[in-house]
Amino acid sequence: MNNFIESQKWRYATKKFDATKKISQQDFETLKEAIQLSTSSYGLQPYRIFIIENPELRAQLQPLAWGQSQIVDASEVLVFANITNFGEAEIDNYIANLANTRGIPVESVKGYADFMKMKINELPVENRNNWTSKQTYLALGNLLNAAAELKIDVTPMEGFEPEKVNELLGFNEMGLNASLIATIGYRHNEDATQHYNKVRKPKEELFTTL
Repeated sequence: MNNFIESQKWRYATKKFDATKKISQQDFETLKEAIQLSTSSYGLQPYRIFIIENPELRAQLQPLAWGQSQIVDASEVLVFANITNFGEAEIDNYIANLANTRGIPVESVKGYADFMKMKINELPVENRNNWTSKQTYLALGNLLNAAAELKIDVTPMEGFEPEKVNELLGFNEMGLNASLIATIGYRHNEDATQHYNKVRKPKEELFTTL
């Protein structure tokens, strides 16, 4: 646990990546698996993650992310896209995967499927989209923690124009919405932010026992 805490103290939102350094394929697969294993509501994982490798596409994405240099300099760029109007079709797909993975008949979990459909379908579409967007943050948390253990830098970004990113990446036609961007790589030695003391609320202010 001490190693985990030290890794958390080490990490920060990198402002400048070293564009000459790439993370290994093995480490990237580990990070992808950490995202895959992330907790999510009902285990539904109501999102998809897009790996933006194409340099031209990154160059088009950069101005939509307030011109931030991490978009073009980072080793990897991930766009987390939540599923919009999540509903019965996605739940049926999850149930089929569950039954196949555990070797059980679909009918044996029909009650669970019906319960999820009832709870999710009763949400207005706006609330449903807000819920699926929030789920991407859980996956991001796993990515941040796994990367810190590997001493790989990650900068999570909300500073971008979702509507324009949706248009650029064709998300509207896929029933998706750009929720988060995460840039991954190694900090540049010129990034002064790495030397700043981490600013957090004191525990006495942050935690309340009732």
